[in-house]
Amino acid sequence: MSALLEHVMSPEVRPFAIAAAMIVIVGSIEAVSMLVGASLSEMLGAHFDFGHPSDNGVINAISWINVGGVPLLIFLLLLLGAFSITGFLIQDVAQMVAGPLPATVASVGAVVVSVPLVRAASRAIARVIPKDESYAVGLGDLVGRIGEVVIGPLDQGPPGRVSVADVHGNRHFVSAVAAPSSAPLPQGTAVLLVDRAGTRFVAVKADDELKPSKPSLSSS
Repeated sequence: MSALLEHVMSPEVRPFAIAAAMIVIVGSIEAVSMLVGASLSEMLGAHFDFGHPSDNGVINAISWINVGGVPLLIFLLLLLGAFSITGFLIQDVAQMVAGPLPATVASVGAVVVSVPLVRAASRAIARVIPKDESYAVGLGDLVGRIGEVVIGPLDQGPPGRVSVADVHGNRHFVSAVAAPSSAPLPQGTAVLLVDRAGTRFVAVKADDELKPSKPSLSSS
């Protein structure tokens, strides 16, 4: 066993190694779920609303830390990453000074340092990424919007993905299936979102008159 692996697996840094492993696991689950037309981020956003005051103290605490209102999955990855990195750094510094701290003490220190870091990162990330549909607009606000099939075809089986812009011009990628009476809708088809069930939308082919007009290439 290498010295690095022994260090990572040692009891005093085990909580931070577990946090790092969770980042890899959660990221892998999200990548696989998107390939099959689902999204862990969407499912979390549909069941937890951190954008409004709540009687739940945990939700209010998360809302305070997630000051930028980034999607919940990104927030969790930020929190795990900050906790893991600061924890390893705390133990490395302690090792150089007098010896590693107990894992519990180092974990408390990592949490204290991570909170302001995550708040700052949440605010910064919110400025450069489009917000998930659960944060920018309500899911119901996307019904009636025209989108384009980006992962398809859409049929009555497993959902595909549709790219759709909200009223603010923010682009969202949502799960969708074709309406029961609709023929399969191949990738690149302009579709109208007519209904939804949870985070899954129902789409039909958009009529030509509803499709966004494209600028003419002919010179005047």
